[in-house]
Amino acid sequence: MPDLRLSVIVLSWNVRDLLRACLRSLPLADPAVEVIVVDAASADGTAAMVTAEFPPARFPRLTLIASPENLGFSRGNNLGLRAAQGRYLLVLNPDTELAEDALARMTAYLDAHPDVGVLGPGLVYPDGRPQPTRRRFPTLATAVFESTWLQPWAPRGVLDRYYARDLPADQAVDVDWVVGAALLVRREAYAQVGGLDEGFFMYSEELDWCRRMKAAGWRVVQYPAARVVHHEGRSSAQVPAATHIRFNTSKVRYFRKYHGALAAESLRLFLLANFAVQLALEALKGLLGHRRELRAARVRAYWQVLRSGLSIKR
Repeated sequence: MPDLRLSVIVLSWNVRDLLRACLRSLPLADPAVEVIVVDAASADGTAAMVTAEFPPARFPRLTLIASPENLGFSRGNNLGLRAAQGRYLLVLNPDTELAEDALARMTAYLDAHPDVGVLGPGLVYPDGRPQPTRRRFPTLATAVFESTWLQPWAPRGVLDRYYARDLPADQAVDVDWVVGAALLVRREAYAQVGGLDEGFFMYSEELDWCRRMKAAGWRVVQYPAARVVHHEGRSSAQVPAATHIRFNTSKVRYFRKYHGALAAESLRLFLLANFAVQLALEALKGLLGHRRELRAARVRAYWQVLRSGLSIKR
């Protein structure tokens, strides 16, 4: 068996065409690289596409794990991580495409920096614009403003610090965490810390993972020299209400885990009030005849969020 330098784990749900492009950007013929596709019960023929277009006879290092249910980001990726044999582990979204030298650059960086446990590449939009992917750990003030209707009115320092805007954009830098669309993890760090926390169905799991890595003494680095195109949010866009619920429930769960019950409950109530205000505004705009179909869809989504209570499992 060849020395498996790298395992790439790709969890996919109903983005067949994007997954195809993602797989084609990987070095599938390299015997030192294995690719594990975890299909989360897609209804768009994803599993059949992988079997037909990437058959084992041609790509013996590509494995398909077809889950009978959508396990969520953490459980699905953990399924792939447990099957992986590589020295390095790349958790990769299916809506990404890697530059030709991205994997070589990333693995070489880990080779040269044995204290780095997690490496995030430079993510870019399809038009080449950089995506902000590096972060500092959130505070309660961050949680109040980030991704809520109050974000445009956030005090400048709150989000600037959170998005690490004071750090050079074109250099490798140590950060608290990086966005989970593409995470290269050292096996020793994974063995020490364990996999993703399966209490997070989706969102905040990479934040939690990086926090545990740093607590165990590993560095987390964002490395913009390795470029990865990220189409962003194509799976979650299919289920807007569920996305709102999962994103905000995970945010509350993270704060309960690291900041305590009082902070988490205060945040949960604030977020529910935030959605109540948005629902009222969308309903009013709909009554006034402004893009009624869009307003009705948003009202339904926000109502589902309110009904959920953003409750988290104990």
